Amino acid sequence: MKQHWLRVLAAVIAACSISATAPLAAQTAPATAPPPVPLRLIAFAGGWNLPLWVAQRQGFFEQEGLAVQLAFTPTSGFLVEGLMAGRHDIGLASIDNLVAYQEGQGDRTFADPDLFAFMGVDNGFLSVVAAAPLKTVGDLRGARIAVDSPNTGFAFVLRELLQRSGIGDADVTLVRGGATEIRFRDLLAGRFEATLLRTPFDIVAAERGFNIVATADALGPYLGTSGMARRSWARSNDAALLGFLRAYRASMHWLADPAHRDVAEALLVANLRDMTPKLAKAAAERLLAERGGLLRELEIDPAALRTVLALRTKFGEPKKALGDVDRYIDLSWRARALATP
Repeated sequence: MKQHWLRVLAAVIAACSISATAPLAAQTAPATAPPPVPLRLIAFAGGWNLPLWVAQRQGFFEQEGLAVQLAFTPTSGFLVEGLMAGRHDIGLASIDNLVAYQEGQGDRTFADPDLFAFMGVDNGFLSVVAAAPLKTVGDLRGARIAVDSPNTGFAFVLRELLQRSGIGDADVTLVRGGATEIRFRDLLAGRFEATLLRTPFDIVAAERGFNIVATADALGPYLGTSGMARRSWARSNDAALLGFLRAYRASMHWLADPAHRDVAEALLVANLRDMTPKLAKAAAERLLAERGGLLRELEIDPAALRTVLALRTKFGEPKKALGDVDRYIDLSWRARALATP
């Protein structure tokens, strides 16, 4: 009997000990981290996505509490429609696409477009590439030339370069060809004689015997890709947008370090079907150039955007005079993100 009661007493003491320490254990247990916030991103496939690949590899998105879901678009229209329909949160595309759909000059119209650009990505990296034996812009007379869409994107860059060489719209046939990667494949297959390509596709094409007959450098400052979203989404997802900006900028600073160049080249080889180590070295040199490369501080140069607006004023339909850069951008999120260490 004595042993029985001793066992009972021991059990009671143990139970009391657990009850007494349970609140303390609850107070000292580490807090569970909140789940990452899904962020649906859509972009054009190509080497200019190096900062995204770095952010994924280095965990910069995770550090900002984001789970980025990256999708690639076949056309600019598909990208914009996805943003407007809420299928995607952020898009990386030519800022001319944004302007076109805001002004009712895109491939379709929206009742209440509210797109804006919150950061700059690049200056276009645009080259007009043609099949042999075409060697100059003048040689393109009578050629079939592919663009994403004749109404948006970089098509107006092509038309301006042609006009400066005395070639009007009636002297060529513009072909609706979709995204750069798709046009690159179709150029190799001979479905048209020329197209606009962006780095590194122009480098790969030149390696295969195609000719770079002109570049957008002739136009002066020009804004190519920007980060864009709906204003309504940005207001409701302030923390996610700031986190994306911080992660993207961290990637650009990481890429700017020469010690990381080998990794950047390896990422190009790993993510692009036709890339070789030799071509990756040339592509990285151009993409990561301090001047003319990917925009390290995500800036938007007003002069570069004014060039875009001037071309859209000249070629856009229905005709509109466009010149107010502040109508299409809001850099307040960028300023807040970059102010954070």
